[in-house]
Amino acid sequence: MQNRCPLSTLIHSQAERYGDRIAMYHKDYGDGKAAQWTGVSWRDFSQNVRLVSSALLRLQVGVQENIGVFSQNMPECLYVDFGAYAVRAVVIPFYATSSEAQVKYIVTDANIRYIFVGEQAEYDVAFRVLQFTPCLRRLIIFSNDVRLHKQDHTSVFFWEFLRLGGEIDNSYAVDKLTEERNPDDLANILYTSGTTGLSKGVMVTHRMYEAAIKAHDGVLMVGEDDLVLNFLPFTHVFERGWTYLCIAQGATLAVNLRPLEVLQSMREVHPTCMCAVPRFWEKVYAAVQEIVLSSKGVQRRMLLEALAVGREHNVRYLARGLEPPVWLKVKYKFYESTTFSVLHRKLGLDRHHLFPTAGAAIPPVVEEFVRSIGITMITGYGMTETTATVSLDRPEYPITIGSVGRVLPGVEVKIGEKSEILLKGETITKGYYRKAEVTALAIDDEGWFHTGDAGYLKDGELYLTERLKDLFKTSNGKYIAPQMLESKLCVDRYIDQIVVIADQRKFVSALVIPNYPQVEQYAQQNNIAYTDCGDLCRNEKVIALIMDRIETLQQEFANYEKVKRITLLPEPFSLEKGELTNTLKVKRPVINERYKVLIDKMYS
Repeated sequence: MQNRCPLSTLIHSQAERYGDRIAMYHKDYGDGKAAQWTGVSWRDFSQNVRLVSSALLRLQVGVQENIGVFSQNMPECLYVDFGAYAVRAVVIPFYATSSEAQVKYIVTDANIRYIFVGEQAEYDVAFRVLQFTPCLRRLIIFSNDVRLHKQDHTSVFFWEFLRLGGEIDNSYAVDKLTEERNPDDLANILYTSGTTGLSKGVMVTHRMYEAAIKAHDGVLMVGEDDLVLNFLPFTHVFERGWTYLCIAQGATLAVNLRPLEVLQSMREVHPTCMCAVPRFWEKVYAAVQEIVLSSKGVQRRMLLEALAVGREHNVRYLARGLEPPVWLKVKYKFYESTTFSVLHRKLGLDRHHLFPTAGAAIPPVVEEFVRSIGITMITGYGMTETTATVSLDRPEYPITIGSVGRVLPGVEVKIGEKSEILLKGETITKGYYRKAEVTALAIDDEGWFHTGDAGYLKDGELYLTERLKDLFKTSNGKYIAPQMLESKLCVDRYIDQIVVIADQRKFVSALVIPNYPQVEQYAQQNNIAYTDCGDLCRNEKVIALIMDRIETLQQEFANYEKVKRITLLPEPFSLEKGELTNTLKVKRPVINERYKVLIDKMYS
């Protein structure tokens, strides 16, 4: 049963309900020992939140003052969130991968005095910012393993901060602030990825979160029996909103600290639920396809038939709300208890329940595959500005592969000029922090928020067609939707990353990062000599192989939309080189500038 308490009292209310029951698990990496999963009860969760609230008052954090959290996923992130909400402070989360320049920009823009940092990497970046940013006064460090800089005389560890909160009974002052709460208080300022320029701070209020949690009740059926693995960063509105919903529903969290260890974490905790971005499932799909291709004889035929039966049973019938015929049920039951159960166990998904997926376009072949193997993927669409969900699949209604589900209760949708999706509702932001002009461009005089995404409604489901700001116009006057093409091509097992080039060009081209283990295997099988990845990128046979794969995948597109030339790159696009945002979206202006010579060569 959903707890409708406001965020400022939610944890304490759940502690009264559940007491010593485990609220969350996390890995303890301290003291040099092997990492073990450790449980935190609801009662202890509540106590830590109270200490944070008290300590913030000891530091004289004021009403609606901005504080920062710069960390990978840790329980302490949640203690700070809910402790701050109780005293009406505003939490600004930073991506753990943020650069020094990004952190400095946000600290200055939001006038942040205190930042909570996670581990050594975040501390090192934040300390450099501390030295050159007058408004920033102190760092509060989560991990006890962090080594302080010799010149650092102000930072404290989180346990010292909590002790500060316990030294004086501030409960009356905390309770008074909690009682004075205003639903329109800011809860967070969430800075967007910044694919086209500096980040914008999306203002997210308590009213928005409360409306979103209420709207999901009975729509996204997570509950007390679920164990939820927190894989995406809490900084991301998708994981943040989902986590608050799970807490309100009484589910147990398993906080995954290291993103690269997610598969290991899945095998260790056996989650029933986990939200993810399409890239995660694309990699699972590619791995299974590799197993199929490397299998022979009876095993390969069995795998192919299992996937075909799963597709027929789960996609053609169940997803459409139809009853499968008896013979199909029998065949599916067989493969479910053999082939699929083995795959589920290998992934740690033997207790699977719900797996919300959003954040980018989901290739239809990947969505179809996930459903075929019996995983309940909940596809959806949303933005930071919409408190995550605009629409999502409803299993009780027919589901169409390629749609982004049905509009969330309480959200109004209108299709505007150029088929742009316009939104209204309590979950929609009122604007961007300290950016009135940008806000005026995004929200019109009638109060409609302009998403920048084009789409349409059909039979109750929402479909996306393109990102209007990302539309390319070739020199021949034809419009190209690069994301649609990229999502179609990136599922190929020989392609790791791809960026489409077309704006103001004669035809479409692409920069391709090959999947090097696959390409190296191809080179060995075909007696192609090479010394490094650069050799493979220049090899005509390798280029022809990947171009041929692209030709096959893009057959459904119009001729002017198809990739005509490619350039293979020896190194992946990365955060470190400034080519990707913190949410791993491509910064197209950076790519265009950095690889200008190679791009121009494709058109010479």
